[in-house]
Amino acid sequence: MAIKESKGRKVFNLFNIIFLSIITLICVLPFIHLFAVSMSSQAATTAGEVGLLPKEVSLEAYKYLLQKREFFQSMGVTVVRVLIGTVISMAITILTAYPLSKSDLRFKKRSIYVWFFAFTMFFSGGMIPTYMVIKSLGLIDTIWALVLPTAMNVWNVILLLNFFRQIPKDLEEVALIDGASQFYILCKIYLPISLPSLATILLFTIVGHWNSWFDGMLYLNTTSKYPLQTYLSTVVLDQNMTANQMMSPEQLLALESIGDLNLQAAQIFVGALPILLVYPFLQRFFIKGIVVGSVKG
Repeated sequence: MAIKESKGRKVFNLFNIIFLSIITLICVLPFIHLFAVSMSSQAATTAGEVGLLPKEVSLEAYKYLLQKREFFQSMGVTVVRVLIGTVISMAITILTAYPLSKSDLRFKKRSIYVWFFAFTMFFSGGMIPTYMVIKSLGLIDTIWALVLPTAMNVWNVILLLNFFRQIPKDLEEVALIDGASQFYILCKIYLPISLPSLATILLFTIVGHWNSWFDGMLYLNTTSKYPLQTYLSTVVLDQNMTANQMMSPEQLLALESIGDLNLQAAQIFVGALPILLVYPFLQRFFIKGIVVGSVKG
């Protein structure tokens, strides 16, 4: 038997649908416009005639982009950063969250460690002291300057330890009686049960590394080592980028039919595409991981 919804409930659902639809359009429309600009001709873009649909469809920007070594070089740096950074960050997050999820009887003075980590969420040394530390460690102009400073994310640790605390303690007690070690319990019991939360943290970590740009500009001195987002930021900020680059006669000929805006839009669109393709595969775990991991403190 279907339950009849009240009038107030229907109004509430309608308001949610309208509100979320507006938010969705605000997020999606700029991206659609970006794609339309990348597919339009230089004349249409310069005249400001491009809206949500391409004007005078042209693939010249993408043809030129396929020949642009700097773009794919920076994308390669970002891929390496995502792979290394995600592995290190996930390992540190799991190994930190697991012991902190234990009770005070099992892990004495656990609360002190929890408060210590929580303190770092609200206070930091600042940009200059952080730069001095990274420089003193010899990490400047290396991939490790992009990976190690962000390896520990306290929010992800709290999310995961709260998920671990939802797991029945009987499972661990039975495993301990059978002689299992803590590492075995973590790998064979906790991690398989915690897949929704792990997928959520994995998504946060991948997106964080992929979209990060300021640390590359701050810690890297060689432009050839720039990650993708740092490279794109220099492209967008330099409105006259094509005039400032050393280009071959073939590149100059190709640029005659391409505007700066078209090429910038094409690079930004291609740069965002990989993360958009990864997101749907982790989306189904996202809501469950967030909700369950934030229920119990």
